[in-house]
Amino acid sequence: MHPNPIVLSARPRQNEWPNEAWTAALTAGGKWQPAPFQEFVLKVHGRCNLSCNYCYVYELADQSWRSRPGVMSVEILKQTALRIGEHAATHALSDVFVVLHGGEPLLAGPEFIDHASKTLRDAMPDGTALHLSVQTNGVLLNEDFLRVFDRHDIHVGVSLDGDRLANDRHRRYANGRGSYDEVVRGLRLLTAPAYRRLFSGLLCTIDVDNDPVGTYEAMLEFEPPLVDFMLPHANWIQPPSHWRDDPDHTPYGDWLIAVFERWYSAPVQETDVRMLRAILDELLGGRSHDEVIGLAAIRLIEVETNATVEQVCSLKSAFDGATGTGFNIFTHSFDDALGHPGVMARQAGVEALSDTCRGCLVRDVCGGGHYVHRYRTGSGFRNPSVYCADLYRLITYMGQRVAEDLQNAVEVVR
Repeated sequence: MHPNPIVLSARPRQNEWPNEAWTAALTAGGKWQPAPFQEFVLKVHGRCNLSCNYCYVYELADQSWRSRPGVMSVEILKQTALRIGEHAATHALSDVFVVLHGGEPLLAGPEFIDHASKTLRDAMPDGTALHLSVQTNGVLLNEDFLRVFDRHDIHVGVSLDGDRLANDRHRRYANGRGSYDEVVRGLRLLTAPAYRRLFSGLLCTIDVDNDPVGTYEAMLEFEPPLVDFMLPHANWIQPPSHWRDDPDHTPYGDWLIAVFERWYSAPVQETDVRMLRAILDELLGGRSHDEVIGLAAIRLIEVETNATVEQVCSLKSAFDGATGTGFNIFTHSFDDALGHPGVMARQAGVEALSDTCRGCLVRDVCGGGHYVHRYRTGSGFRNPSVYCADLYRLITYMGQRVAEDLQNAVEVVR
């Protein structure tokens, strides 16, 4: 996988989808109601100590980090906590999930995270349980951080792309040095008996040049409760490497099928794989809890270091300003953001899909693919995922595989 060049694209034309005309039609007659936010991503630090060459922060279209504070101030943190508590009280939320994110959130320091955790808990109304987590590259993990995480029950996800060779293809420092050794050192501390309960899993960005089974098994070494394989952020303007406009060319689907076979065929479950589990849940009549699979309403919102309320940060891979809502945590409530066209599009289910997706056999399982990967200049986000062929290949393969097993089970019972 090779990095795409930075494209400082202009903001899209106002008629790109989703727009206000679409939202007006959607809400006409009161047929659609927003789902309150339940997951809040706080960008506590806007910079990163790594320079991964697929990252939306430094390498892709939106370069807004350059003009924003490096770290969230205590004033913005306090106001954000109050707004989250307000939203939870307004909608009688029993559970709220807050992710401390970046950049690299650990650059904010253990004292800030300790203070943030106390501030957030103090702001929750009676009857609302707060679940805290942090997503980190792992290189700064040490006993000081782990003691804070343990004190506040903060669960920790770590980014790792496989073994040393696979990880260090992309997850490097700005000087080109790989990060694998530091990540492994941090993981060894996190997975020690004193802190293992805090380990929530590993996040891996797929590179089809890496062996899929080897990548998966390299992560199993750390006994993660969950592995989350992420398709590289791309769209129809900047397609992923190895992509061709050919429905029979499915390198990412084939890569994930190899992982599926290794995971699904294991004699005992060694871990869970988020995307594959989500597809299985949808195939078997359940509901995916993954934002990239299925049609469930996405109930996530973010707050940046400069107090702006924004859509999911991966949208920064599409164009400059793609995450913006125009709202600020000091002047707006989170309820205001529920009426933003981009937020509504991710909660509208089938109503937000392209005509191509609406007629697809795997529509309800795929859900159109990750919203971020649908962008095309002119039509906005009302397109299939740029990974459409890969997702169709993966989902139909898994469906056939599970159907065969169910049929065999029925025959055994007979």
